[in-house]
Amino acid sequence: MAFALPVPVVTTDVKVAGSWLTDTVYVKPGVASISGYDIADGTRLWTIALPGQLCAASHHTSKDNRTAIAFEATKPRTTKDTVPCTEVGAIDLTKGKLLWSRSVSGGTAADDQKVRFDEVTLSGNTVAASGDKGGAAWGLTDGRELWKPQLNAEKCADVGYGGGETLAAVRRCGPYESLYWEVQNINTATREPISTFRMPTGFAYPSIVSTRPLVVTAKLFSASGDVSDSRDFFSIDEKTGKLKTIIPAPRDRYVVDCTFDEVEGCRGVVVGNDRIYFPTEEHQVGTEEFVRTNEIVSFDLTTGKPTSDKADAGVRHAMYPLRMDGGNLIAYREPVFGEGSKQIVSIGGDSFTPVTLLASHVRGSTHDTECAFSYGAEILYTHGRMFMSDGMIGKPRKTSTGERTCLALAYTTV
Repeated sequence: MAFALPVPVVTTDVKVAGSWLTDTVYVKPGVASISGYDIADGTRLWTIALPGQLCAASHHTSKDNRTAIAFEATKPRTTKDTVPCTEVGAIDLTKGKLLWSRSVSGGTAADDQKVRFDEVTLSGNTVAASGDKGGAAWGLTDGRELWKPQLNAEKCADVGYGGGETLAAVRRCGPYESLYWEVQNINTATREPISTFRMPTGFAYPSIVSTRPLVVTAKLFSASGDVSDSRDFFSIDEKTGKLKTIIPAPRDRYVVDCTFDEVEGCRGVVVGNDRIYFPTEEHQVGTEEFVRTNEIVSFDLTTGKPTSDKADAGVRHAMYPLRMDGGNLIAYREPVFGEGSKQIVSIGGDSFTPVTLLASHVRGSTHDTECAFSYGAEILYTHGRMFMSDGMIGKPRKTSTGERTCLALAYTTV
């Protein structure tokens, strides 16, 4: 372990989603603030004070280490009060500065209320924020407004954006009784659509896994409102909007963690090498009940067929994709029902065999009174350093194993 950041003292649950890495700084939100820490020893280097609590953060960063956030305009007066998420801003992760902050009113002259946002993302020089009333965008460098929420004749509204190499929008269209969903690849400066894909009837609340290549996922809703246990992944030509293939991901076979209320909310699923990588469900090894493992497998984004890729996590370990590193897949490996170390591995080449890049101490040892994190903790890795953090904090506590809650935990091989 390199260092641990203590949980700020709070009296209620507080959202602290988001974390970022530069070559020298680890950045993590706190209570109505964002702080940068030295990646070597955890020394606080700077703090940005916000007028209210952070409510959304992009996981994308620009080449010059800037990113986008959304936050509340004021602090709540009491623990029972709620403050809408109306402010969007850009921060410099190296200098620790809030570069600008903006808000927009509704899309009609009669609606002068500030628009509430649920998500924010970044693509190139465009910061795009979205909510139930639609989306808005600004220039990353200068905060210039690029567009704001407006309904068209079909009553379509941008309810989410996917960032990264390009910008894609999820649109909810029509009245409730004849609702349908679209995914558009859009011009980052003008919002003009480059291509449009209409989701098949019954599929709702799509999430964007990747914008280039364009991959979205959704579940099938029946007329009575029942939701399918399985989730389908749609591989789409971002230039034409034509469907390439559909890849089913049955719940009993693959670990797919996506949420209905976050367009960029999928975890553990990674796109690269014209493939999509899934972790399988844990399964028993041999006859011993608590000896379990899983694998990472992939599917071709053009044909939809499984490839020969299969990386074994190893006995009493499970493994989950994090991101691509060139042509290699970076994954997180953790112990299951037993002792073992937390690991970052690189998977690539013809053998598709995991190669360990970083390993913590063995769980269960005398040193393991560190930090407990919830399922779906944020994990970042670069240059021999791994950082783990939660997206929500509450009152400090200790688990039955002696682990405590932390704002973040850092491991290093450096």
